[in-house]
Amino acid sequence: MFALDPRLQNDTLPIGDYPLCRLLLCNDSNYLWLILVPRIDGISEAFELDAADQQRLWQETTALAQVVHQGFAVDKMNIGALGNVVSQLHVHVIARKRDDAAWPAPVWGKHPAVPYIPEQVAAIGARLRELLPADFTFTQD
Repeated sequence: MFALDPRLQNDTLPIGDYPLCRLLLCNDSNYLWLILVPRIDGISEAFELDAADQQRLWQETTALAQVVHQGFAVDKMNIGALGNVVSQLHVHVIARKRDDAAWPAPVWGKHPAVPYIPEQVAAIGARLRELLPADFTFTQD
């Protein structure tokens, strides 16, 4: 049974599910920072997924990056899977703007997180509802 790592649970807000991955919003309003977590227990590396799930992970990641890039008018998309602190396989999809708090440096540890207020979360959720495909299931559905 799938269980989200407690650190991801504490630092994110749930958005919903693609066929493979849970989509989370990092609770840091400095950046539009999304995280995809394959809903498969015991996986810490992409190569541990079977070939079909590896392909699905990459498809969901690139599709998300594309709609965020176009739908939120950002300058650059950062995509990464590190896992040094949280070993559960997860992929960061971070929308960067030239005027964001850390530009052009990486976002990790650059500034303290600024939690979202409910209205900001609602606005991001509404925009994602317009952009994400029919096979995405929102948490509130």
